[in-house]
Amino acid sequence: MPELPEVETIRRDLERRVVGRRFTGVTIPPDTGKAVPVLKGIDEASFREGIVGARIEAAERRGKYLALRLDTGSALVVHLRMTGALLHRRPDDAPERFLRAILHLDDGSELRFTDMRKFGGFWLLDDIDEAVSSPLGPEPLSEGFTVEGLAQSMAGRKAPVKAILLDQRHIAGIGNIYADEACYEAGIDPRRLGATLTPPEVEALHAAVRSVLLFGVESRGASFKDYKDVEGESGSMHMYVKVFRRTGAPCYTCESIIQRVKVGGRSTHFCPSCQH
Repeated sequence: MPELPEVETIRRDLERRVVGRRFTGVTIPPDTGKAVPVLKGIDEASFREGIVGARIEAAERRGKYLALRLDTGSALVVHLRMTGALLHRRPDDAPERFLRAILHLDDGSELRFTDMRKFGGFWLLDDIDEAVSSPLGPEPLSEGFTVEGLAQSMAGRKAPVKAILLDQRHIAGIGNIYADEACYEAGIDPRRLGATLTPPEVEALHAAVRSVLLFGVESRGASFKDYKDVEGESGSMHMYVKVFRRTGAPCYTCESIIQRVKVGGRSTHFCPSCQH
């Protein structure tokens, strides 16, 4: 699933490419299927009525959610889930596999939404938070993400550190890749209980979360499998990971073998020597 750096990359691309444009039409392919609709909580006619003619005022992100703020006061909210992609194309560009929707723009270009697994989709809402099933924690690249706040999330917790990092109620936007990388950079075993972290360790983890996410954004995301930016290009973060999906490979720091275990049902990668 695309995480904060991947979604932020897409947001920045959309800000540059489509802000100021107006929607002129919507195409939902007839074979999209009714069992898993791409439009969430709204029928196609109402969705079309809500966006056609609307001008895109801003491209926003909250956690792993994208939102195109419209001059009507509504927001077109997008969640890519596991395999979704939002591609900016020209009408004569080659057709996409797994196409779920096309949003037509007034300069003749298109936003094409593709999704092999069909978990992602669109909402048309007044507020991006309406699409979120539970309250989101602070944005980890904002001033709202503090050492003190992270310490409160860990204090007294009998859950593993990684599980706490993945809990969107504590920090918005972190997923499997960047949780593993942050724990490695902080030198913390992801299996440790949150309550066991010392103040210096919390401070190190706070710095590591920000560091790996910033590097992920600078690298335009990680393309291990499905993630593509709006041009359909891969990011490069996957080329620089220290532990994620490096099971059996030597640690770059100490040459111990990277191990993989399950933490909270998620595959978790760590160095048994560098992380304590």
